[in-house]
Amino acid sequence: MDISPYYEKQIHCLNCKKDFPTLKVRSKFIKVDHTETDFHPIYADDVNALYYNVYVCEHCGFSFTEDFTKYFAPGIQDEIHTQITKKWVHHDFKGERTVFQAIQAYKLAFLCGTIKKEKNVAIAGLALRLAWLYRSLKNGGQEERFMKLARDHYMESYSTEDYSSTQMSAVRIMYMIAELSRRIGDIENATRFFSRVIEKQSSGGEAKIVDMAKEQWAIIREEKEHARHI
Repeated sequence: MDISPYYEKQIHCLNCKKDFPTLKVRSKFIKVDHTETDFHPIYADDVNALYYNVYVCEHCGFSFTEDFTKYFAPGIQDEIHTQITKKWVHHDFKGERTVFQAIQAYKLAFLCGTIKKEKNVAIAGLALRLAWLYRSLKNGGQEERFMKLARDHYMESYSTEDYSSTQMSAVRIMYMIAELSRRIGDIENATRFFSRVIEKQSSGGEAKIVDMAKEQWAIIREEKEHARHI
């Protein structure tokens, strides 16, 4: 009998404290063919792990990822009840998801994370993944919209250093700001932040990120040279 790429997992809702089922992808079925310059993983087959990062509570509608904290500031749960739960129409997210269901789940998590005042680095990650999903649909307008949102939240994260207790480093945050700026046509910020990443090579560590920054910096220079000769 063939083993399914998916398995069911019980998740405890951070908001209403009830349990609900969700699908996860078995790690041996996650096969990345290559990664794009903004770390978008391109999977080798039809199993897309990105679709299942967001947990959507079937009871209250609160949607979250493993990057969300358990803490709710005073009054936040009342706001979630008003803006999310009271308007919640039951959706079935516990089965296999289409790209459109994944987008819906990420948008719910983006809204919940914004209401809950999650760290900018977490909100940026949600917006970035929405950009990737829209890219897979070749919807350039929505892709750019969410890349800009991600870039702006990464800039805020960099300013406040709210990434410090996460897996993201200052170098990676700066690289993401630069690469997303390049992709949305903000060459000034792209140049500024790629330069900052490259300056970090003397301190050692994260050599791959520095090399990626050098490659993207070279592309910008080539494009500027090309534009000058048109």
